[in-house]
Amino acid sequence: MSKKLKLPQQPTEFRVRFPRQGEVLGLLEQRLGASRTRVRCFDGVTRICRIPGRLKRYLWVREGDIVLIEPWKDSTAKGDIIFKYNPHHVAILKEKGYIKDIDSAEEFQEF
Repeated sequence: MSKKLKLPQQPTEFRVRFPRQGEVLGLLEQRLGASRTRVRCFDGVTRICRIPGRLKRYLWVREGDIVLIEPWKDSTAKGDIIFKYNPHHVAILKEKGYIKDIDSAEEFQEF
């Protein structure tokens, strides 16, 4: 068998998903089990959020992750996790001003 040809690495562009209307950024505080988590959102509300079935296998989250939440229409205390940001995306969100109070709050973890 021949060796696999390695292609030269080109710089990849990072596309960051910004919050749209009705979506909120949040910090994952605790995993509760059964694909449910407790998330402290940046609008000041702590929500019980679930990972939808279409994302269960692909979206692995831990405490301290920054996630994008879509609150439920009928209940403001619940929502769905629709996206997880990696550390590079978090840095871009800080530059753009979407995450302001994460640096000033002592209880937030450092990235």
